Amino acid sequence: MTDDFDPAVRRMMASNEANWDARTPVHLASRFYAVADKSADPARWFAAYEWQDLGDLDGRDVLHLQCHLGTETMAFAVRGARTVGLDLSGASVSAARELAAEAGLDVEYVQANVYDAARALGGRRFDVVYTGKGALCYLPDLAPWASTIAALLRPGGRLYLAEFHPLLTSLGPSPGPGEGHELLLRHDYLGGRGPVRRDATYTYTDGPPVQDATECFEWAHGLAEVVDALLGAGLRITGLRESHELPWPRWPHMVPTPQGWWRLPDTAPRIPLLYALKAEG
Repeated sequence: MTDDFDPAVRRMMASNEANWDARTPVHLASRFYAVADKSADPARWFAAYEWQDLGDLDGRDVLHLQCHLGTETMAFAVRGARTVGLDLSGASVSAARELAAEAGLDVEYVQANVYDAARALGGRRFDVVYTGKGALCYLPDLAPWASTIAALLRPGGRLYLAEFHPLLTSLGPSPGPGEGHELLLRHDYLGGRGPVRRDATYTYTDGPPVQDATECFEWAHGLAEVVDALLGAGLRITGLRESHELPWPRWPHMVPTPQGWWRLPDTAPRIPLLYALKAEG
């Protein structure tokens, strides 16, 4: 639980909460999320292999951790799941509730830090816990995160983690002058050296600058750290994919894929940009 972290780390997580509150109105107005387009399919944020891996969700209890605006969360409800979304940001949760209501979807949203999720959800258990795509970097420690997931899963329940590959987050998004399209290692792949403080005046979406709470903190987590945390919590790893596609163009020279995602051009090396991990309780 968050009470178990030292005061300095709790202050960093509080900064992240304030930053995500401040990001919410920018993201709601962005073309990136396109929430005003009521014809947009929430499944666009998922790769086809995710639905194959997740299987039939009709009548299943699904929890989406660190759900932000719920743009992905709603896709589970569309597929007949009894769906719950949980997020740190009160502003994001309020927006997610409104978006689900406008779409006529029955989704429950809860505001809580992911480390407090088991307590915030009153000990409820789920068939599927889904998380990822920019979630883990905001967690200072993966061992209590994995223990929380184990507590949230029913016996035989499944975790599905679809997350940006740590190699992707190690690569600088903007090569220096004269460097062309080279992708240079600029950030840690492995964790262990503490958080990186970032100025989030501009986030990953289009739109105006974030107002006031622009400070955030991110932690690096390599694949081995993720796997070891889950194994340490008693979960069994049942699958791991690495993909060279992303749901948005991280770099300007990326090209669209048939499903509407993005990849590096054929002239570039094929490197993992996203990974998907399955585990069972």
